[in-house]
Amino acid sequence: MMNPTHLRTLEVVCRTGSFAIAARELGYTSSGVSQQMAGLERACGLLLFERQAHGIRPTAAADQLVERAGRVLAMLGEFEDEIRDLAAGRVGRLRLGSFPTASVRLVPDALTDLVAGHPAAEILLEEGEPDELAQMLVNGELDAALLYEYGHVPQRWPTELVTVPLLREALLLLTQRQRANTGEATARLPALRAAQWITSREGTAGAISLERLCAAAGFAPAITRRSDNYDVVRQLVGAGLGVAVVPALGHVPDERVHAEPIASHLAHRRVLVAHRAANVNPLLQPALKAIKAAVATDDPWLAVSEE
Repeated sequence: MMNPTHLRTLEVVCRTGSFAIAARELGYTSSGVSQQMAGLERACGLLLFERQAHGIRPTAAADQLVERAGRVLAMLGEFEDEIRDLAAGRVGRLRLGSFPTASVRLVPDALTDLVAGHPAAEILLEEGEPDELAQMLVNGELDAALLYEYGHVPQRWPTELVTVPLLREALLLLTQRQRANTGEATARLPALRAAQWITSREGTAGAISLERLCAAAGFAPAITRRSDNYDVVRQLVGAGLGVAVVPALGHVPDERVHAEPIASHLAHRRVLVAHRAANVNPLLQPALKAIKAAVATDDPWLAVSEE
């Protein structure tokens, strides 16, 4: 295989007509240039120079090789530029995972910042539940993912992952505003033991968290309606069809709905970003920085993690 360095040296030798002049221009010794050209002749099986008493004369084969090598070296130069851009994170691909409420509240700002700083990079987004996203990280299908865990439903993440806390969300008790105006103490769960409850599908962390919160208050909730869509949950509460507990990121102010944080040290959901410890994607650190910047908030129901 021909050495690209030897091809570059050949171009200078043919242009200057001298090993010595080419050596001075390239910063080599004359013997170093001579050895490179001898090696190139062996690699391509061609006689490239007529050795004369007072110098060298490039052969026709050398001239043709220089012509063809110019195109190859130009392409190689472009390839080297692409590799440098890839190593610097200016191009490449980042695969981000997220759960729906973070995709609404956090991801747009993070991606806007990341795309602005790396306009040539390809940024992909995949949604899923935390356990699905964590497995995709382990499998190398994602570079980073936003995950969550409830105070009453702690998670054990795979040991291959590095997790960075981002936010601590209050859990909000949602009741129809008309009901709240009756003077009922809505933030006290025992007052709602007879209510109909709305929560996410059975077996999800949100549903398990509700059951454990109510159990700590001394009752089992009568769950009559389920939806994983917090907009649907809010609409049902606003229509007077039940009460619900949702994380702060999942709530949008609604004039028909009263929202109040639950007074319990485990009534929260933690949001974190995770990635494989072995991930060396140059875009990973800029992505983590953009995600952390996106969580800055003055929402009283959201606390930015200082860890």
